[in-house]
Amino acid sequence: MKKELPKVYDPQTVEARIYEMWEQNGCFRGIRDPEKKPFTIVMPPPNVTGQLHMGHAMDCTLQDILTRFKRMQGYAALWLPGTDHAGIATQIKVEEELRVKENLTRYDLGREKFLERVWDWKNTYGNRIVEQQKKLGASCDWERARFTMDEGCSKAVREVFVNLYEKGLIYKGSRIINWCPHCTTALSDAEVEYQDKPGHLWYIRYPLTDGSGYLVVATTRPETMMGDTGVAVHPDDERYQHLIGKTCMLPLMDREIPIVADEYVEMDFGTGCVKMTPAHDPNDFEVGLRHDLEILRVLDDNGVVNENGGRYNGMDRYEARKAVVFFISFNSPFIKLKYI
Repeated sequence: MKKELPKVYDPQTVEARIYEMWEQNGCFRGIRDPEKKPFTIVMPPPNVTGQLHMGHAMDCTLQDILTRFKRMQGYAALWLPGTDHAGIATQIKVEEELRVKENLTRYDLGREKFLERVWDWKNTYGNRIVEQQKKLGASCDWERARFTMDEGCSKAVREVFVNLYEKGLIYKGSRIINWCPHCTTALSDAEVEYQDKPGHLWYIRYPLTDGSGYLVVATTRPETMMGDTGVAVHPDDERYQHLIGKTCMLPLMDREIPIVADEYVEMDFGTGCVKMTPAHDPNDFEVGLRHDLEILRVLDDNGVVNENGGRYNGMDRYEARKAVVFFISFNSPFIKLKYI
């Protein structure tokens, strides 16, 4: 009896068998051969928590084409695969599983036990994207696959950073970062999504220390006032040129702070006077560096006011916002609210 070919191609019955045959016969192994010129591509490691998307597919396809082309040209070709640990994304996945299935947090488990759970999760789910790459036919040497938290990789990273530091090419210093008070960890710029939301603009008087009047500062974050170390105006703003170099008193804290001129300030926004909180705003931080303003942190890692916040010490930042506005409303000669 003749076996008829199917009228429609079914990749599920063909692709897996062919790829398994390639792997079993070592078709993708990058073997050093003194008779051949080497050609190597190191795969930019995708996150272990992720799933293959169009960007991965295109990137892998281009690398695969180059590697296969060089292999056919007689090169000792190696496409070295790997995965990235994706610390924050993995942590969120494991914390979500703990919360849903066991009603626990990472703090309930403690550091060591939580790390065990993270590794268990990685070993169970972390190779999903690798299997998807195999479905694409990626001609990687999977026997040499690396993970960014392998001891060899971690040691190499540490060694590079130490060498750069010793050569004076990198340095350690204070910078404004993206901080998550829920995860209590730093986030890269790529992991942050900005959203425009309606808010409030509070207008607050900052009395001049010479008794000649006051500045009206417009702010959307009164809860950080305790960390103000200056007030900035635009150098071309004729309304305030006579005040540049003088000082004013910071409400709530009765602390004398300088009035500086900086082109960062937008003359047409608010009052043209901007409170400078260098420890809690990236733009204020840069202005602070230019004018040698003190960097005073008033929020801790959990978004709670710390000991530098005076009477608001221990308050959540949103509670502190209400308390600050309430106090100034009854103890300052001027406060105004505007919706933005």
